[in-house]
Amino acid sequence: MGSKLIDVSHTVAHGLVTYKGLPAPVICDYLSREESRAHYAAGTEFHIGKIEMVANTGTYLDSPFHRYADGKDLAKLPLSSLANLDCVVVRVPKGYGRSLHPDLLHGKNLQGKAVLFDTGWSQHWNSEQYFEGHTFLTAETAVHLQQSGAVLVGIDSYNIDDTEDGRRPVHSTLLRHDIPIVEHLAPLHALPDANFRFFAVPVKVKAFGTFPVRAFGLV
Repeated sequence: MGSKLIDVSHTVAHGLVTYKGLPAPVICDYLSREESRAHYAAGTEFHIGKIEMVANTGTYLDSPFHRYADGKDLAKLPLSSLANLDCVVVRVPKGYGRSLHPDLLHGKNLQGKAVLFDTGWSQHWNSEQYFEGHTFLTAETAVHLQQSGAVLVGIDSYNIDDTEDGRRPVHSTLLRHDIPIVEHLAPLHALPDANFRFFAVPVKVKAFGTFPVRAFGLV
């Protein structure tokens, strides 16, 4: 068992835009430390924060309910599908192109694995460039992942699908087969190619399909 924890999630901050067209989170005090002093003994104070945000904020996980009304929501996803997963990282060669095809998976054992795609796109995080021309998986790659036994798929890009394709074939294939998706991963270069454990656990919310995660590898 490894002993080093490597964080691969982005920090959620007030005003951060994750997905263009969706509102940024509003983070503020519900009860400030100064206001709390009236409720406690002298020298004792607390802070209670408030956050208003859409589910697709920061590094987040999609459950089947995000795509399908009859799919598992966040509360129904078993921890075994989100935590302590054997993991493999797929390194996309520089200059490969935007669309990621099944050839990248040739010779890799994906059965029972979380599969993370290291595209390098996270270098554009929190910039205008992040929203345009991102890397994505093809429909054929999604089918290959599903048929090869992948149990979770993640990417360090703006979307796992081509946002110009309204069918969203990658989301549709993976989530239909109960394979959670993690999008907007932070840089993955610190993770090894394989032989480590991956964790991406959201809050257990009923009738909710997506939520931010603290994604990390145990190396």
